[in-house]
Amino acid sequence: MIRKWIFRTAIVIVLLTALAAVIACFYPEKFLCIESGNASADVIVVLGGGEHERPARAAELFRQRAAPRILISGAGDDGINLRLLLQAGVPASSIEVENRSLTTRENAEFSIKLLRAEKIRSAILVTSWYHSRRALKTFEHFAPEIKFYSRPSYYAFARADWKKLGINRHMRLEFLKLPGYWIRYGVCPL
Repeated sequence: MIRKWIFRTAIVIVLLTALAAVIACFYPEKFLCIESGNASADVIVVLGGGEHERPARAAELFRQRAAPRILISGAGDDGINLRLLLQAGVPASSIEVENRSLTTRENAEFSIKLLRAEKIRSAILVTSWYHSRRALKTFEHFAPEIKFYSRPSYYAFARADWKKLGINRHMRLEFLKLPGYWIRYGVCPL
């Protein structure tokens, strides 16, 4: 009886994994991109990286009153992201900077520490579309008490742009990093 249950469970897991692999290969944008839709939150967290399209998306959401504040997370890009937000009309008084993180896990770790200190209950994550699944799942994993929404940038979302803008490489890396984060940190990508 138990052996049948284990065998059936294993078959279901293998089939679901194979289905996920097929979807990931033929429709990576449907797997990698998570869009929460219109959401209001206490803060917008814009992650470093990308082609500097992320602060533009964060500024757009700020103007739409999705959140009254923006937290910039990430060393290296923090200065340019701050400048781009200010140029987009976001007041300096509405921007906070976390400039120690170098990875998505560190973005979550250092940002969550600030969010908890400020008793934040909800946050909108802004990153590139191909990075949105791993970013959202990482933040949810390390702070299950905070409600996170994903509102990614859609820069180079069109399939025709993937090769010429180097998005193929980013997507391939994401497919390696997703199971890596699951194995190393326990961040389930599903």
